[in-house]
Amino acid sequence: MPTRALFPTHFYESPLGDPALVDELADACRELASEDRAGRAWSKAHGYRGYTSYASLNDLPQRDPRFEDLVRLLNRHVAAFASDCGFELHKRLKLDSLWVNVLKPGGTHSGHIHPHSAVSGTVYVAVPPGSGALKLEDPRLPMLMAAPARPDTFVYAEPGPGSVFLWESWLRHEVMPNAGKGERVSISFNYR
Repeated sequence: MPTRALFPTHFYESPLGDPALVDELADACRELASEDRAGRAWSKAHGYRGYTSYASLNDLPQRDPRFEDLVRLLNRHVAAFASDCGFELHKRLKLDSLWVNVLKPGGTHSGHIHPHSAVSGTVYVAVPPGSGALKLEDPRLPMLMAAPARPDTFVYAEPGPGSVFLWESWLRHEVMPNAGKGERVSISFNYR
């Protein structure tokens, strides 16, 4: 065949591997959402419909053993993804940040990237029906100019409870609106 694919975009999708931990994390996330006043204030001030610990807590694995257990599992998933991507690493990627998201119905998060990181991802803890997919954008989109339309310019990844999604941090993505009746609970993170 004279045509070959160059520069693929990798996306990792796997179960976390510990359903009991997913249930424990649901409790941990909801506890944080009720106790973290600074996080609730930041969420309100920045129009985040729900709660995020993104700007208020940066020590979740040290604060709560449930998050420490999560990081142990994530390290394995991230190592597998880095291998699949063909990264030439001289040492393992290291967790840089980890935060909780409790997205209320109607909540969304517009398109963005994660600067200063190599791998980003999300673990989905509670995913009510209709609570929204992760929308991933073809990274070539800004350069396509006059190219004909393609059917896969955007890919929608539908999570379930316990899903782990990983991608390279430069990949633009957004959280689709939560059209479900309940809160969507997730934990996002960056590795460098």
